[in-house]
Amino acid sequence: MSDTKSHTPLFHPAIRGRGAVENPTGRFEQLDLTTDAETYNALCEAGHEDGKRQVKTQVFKDTSKTIVSTNDSPDVGMEATVNPYRGCEHGCIYCYARPGHEYLGLSAGLDFETKIFAKPDAAELLKQKLSLPSWQPRTVTLSGVTDCYQPIEKQLKITRGCMEVLRDFRNPAAIITKNHLVTRDIDIFKDMAAYNCIYISISVTTLDGSVSRKMEPRASQPSLRLKAIEAMAKEGIPVGIMIGPVVPGLTDHEIPSILKAVSDAGARSAHYTMVRLPYGVKDLFQTWAHENYPDRAERILNKIRSMRDGKLNDPEFGTRMRGVGVHADQIADMFSMYRKKYNLTRRTRLSTEHFRRHAHDKQLSLFD
Repeated sequence: MSDTKSHTPLFHPAIRGRGAVENPTGRFEQLDLTTDAETYNALCEAGHEDGKRQVKTQVFKDTSKTIVSTNDSPDVGMEATVNPYRGCEHGCIYCYARPGHEYLGLSAGLDFETKIFAKPDAAELLKQKLSLPSWQPRTVTLSGVTDCYQPIEKQLKITRGCMEVLRDFRNPAAIITKNHLVTRDIDIFKDMAAYNCIYISISVTTLDGSVSRKMEPRASQPSLRLKAIEAMAKEGIPVGIMIGPVVPGLTDHEIPSILKAVSDAGARSAHYTMVRLPYGVKDLFQTWAHENYPDRAERILNKIRSMRDGKLNDPEFGTRMRGVGVHADQIADMFSMYRKKYNLTRRTRLSTEHFRRHAHDKQLSLFD
């Protein structure tokens, strides 16, 4: 079956400030809803003469009873994860987590970035988990799925609550984020750094602000991500970067300049992943590419196919993160060369030796 999507113009108005330009029906749903010409015209008559509209973010309460997930995938490198949110307002068009919203009866498109599920009990659930005698100290990664510092975190502070718990237990933690908001919690990170139990990874996909605004519209601009790296490094907090992901034909040529910029900002290490387009993400990405880069959309898509055995996605362990073929090898070689050139090979090994049970902390707090 071909993964090439038809790009006949739709009657949907473009969306301001969002990554997806459509909201396709989830793969588990039986009904399919579309926006017709009459609805489109009504939106324009209501004051959207440019054919664009805004979709407000909605936040719902997630009443999950557990917060720590474990993972044994051989190419992920995250044994335990905490995700304070489902869905992500950053709206990164390439996000591999988008299909998760389909399990909620929602779309991987606009729903994923406008209907956010927050877990207000996350910190308390994490505290309970770490207090169990069965808990074996290990690095907990925030977030393994969606960004734990997405915009709504500024008000809800769920991630901050989780980080306070991890600090109190001295349980090692790793953070992956695209948002400058992470610098708000430097006070917690400094406490954790004293016990070698924190690592921050800033995702830098491009240095081009215009590309970033189209590809990841509500994430922090590249310049702010560099400032976040500088702020962490200045305080002695181990910080590295993830080019997550590399988009061949669009951002791969930036790898040398990205690595130089983050090195100059104080990053210690660097990693990358190749763009992954599972399930409906490949259709969303194709539409986005043709809408935003009509002159080179097919070039981008064909480069991805050249690394995925002719398809837009490869789910196989061992190849899904890097791709295969000549172009994939060229990217790997270029990344390796410049990572070494800019001294971004320093690995951070987090420690579990200072872990302490919460109840035990209170008893010994006067002597600690």
